[in-house]
Amino acid sequence: MAEDNGYCCPNVEEGLKHKGPRERIDNAVETVTPFIEVIDEIKKAGGEVYKLCYQCGKCDVVCPWNRVRNFSIRRIIREAAFGLTEIESEEIWRCTTCGICPQQCPRGVKLIELGVSLRRLASEYEVFPASVRSARTARASLVSEGNPLQGERKNRADWANGLSVKTFAEGMEVLYFVGCYFSYDPRLKKVAAATANILKRAGIDFGILGTKENCCGESVRKTGGEQVFTSLARENIKTFIDNGVKKIVVSSPHCYHSFKNEYPEFMVNFEVVHISQYLSELINEGRLEFTKEFAKKVTYHDPCYLGRHNAVYDEPREVLEKVPGLELREMPDSRKDSLCCGGGGGRIWMETPKGERFSDLRLEQANKVGAEVLVTSCPYCIANFDDSRLNLGYEEVLEIKDITEVIQEVI
Repeated sequence: MAEDNGYCCPNVEEGLKHKGPRERIDNAVETVTPFIEVIDEIKKAGGEVYKLCYQCGKCDVVCPWNRVRNFSIRRIIREAAFGLTEIESEEIWRCTTCGICPQQCPRGVKLIELGVSLRRLASEYEVFPASVRSARTARASLVSEGNPLQGERKNRADWANGLSVKTFAEGMEVLYFVGCYFSYDPRLKKVAAATANILKRAGIDFGILGTKENCCGESVRKTGGEQVFTSLARENIKTFIDNGVKKIVVSSPHCYHSFKNEYPEFMVNFEVVHISQYLSELINEGRLEFTKEFAKKVTYHDPCYLGRHNAVYDEPREVLEKVPGLELREMPDSRKDSLCCGGGGGRIWMETPKGERFSDLRLEQANKVGAEVLVTSCPYCIANFDDSRLNLGYEEVLEIKDITEVIQEVI
């Protein structure tokens, strides 16, 4: 039976190419035939998980979107079950893949996989609403330059000018995989530099790939660009193998997640360590020593892809708690319940209007606990928090820092 929204099935003859509005049926309930063509396409794209859903609605209760507007992932799942998904709708692009709804689902429905399968359909037919078209631009840049920011490949290592950072060679202790945003974004280049300075201070024999480094591909995969992800992954894997890479240190949780959990799909395994974990290791081994104080009230934000997706909660806090003079304060919605910044799932490339930004809510939480510095470990979080800091007029009351920037100040 149709849901009480009163919409009937789109024209089956037009299949996935149907773009027109559905007919409104007032004051009536109409029996509809499942739209088999769409159901089959969703199955092919990996979205058959909708069958497990019994519409309890717990996903909607915890979704961060419902703090700023009405949004129902439950409804999207229900529509997918009947092949009624409107692939031209902006709704299928809202999910940030933060991971909070799957951990609440009593049936273990893989909601993220379902959402990505719908995006694959939309991407295949080049159906992008206006607010999402910048993701298509990012995808084109990934294909041509290996990064989503339209930066020239030849400039990928420019952040390291004057820092005496070596090119990785076989036999080195670790590869520092910098990532796209830390290589090109003016603000985030400072984080890459801080990381390199810390590794040098600790006496680590490390190098970078420079122009041979490609985007990890995690975010484009979440926007439905499976072929682009596969191409980027294969290129990176070949580069790792050709250069004798064994241990990889990354700054981005998205690189961490992709290398650790997605690249094994290509029958390879590398030792992957996020910089927050590596800092903890270096401090515990006595390879990093603090010589100064950081006498400020600090709160730590758990990035979704470091925390919920990969359960890295303790190491960043252990590092901060060892910094002389630092007072660590917890925000509401921390650890596994951390409030998403809004940048995952490719949303970092899409338009989010003022009033609908999770990052604004997060900064308000940081301010309420009296924090002077909001520390995190993710480029998307830093970018969104910096924007919200300006939007909220918090320039004088709250700093945004990567964990490496704090450590650089005290070693």
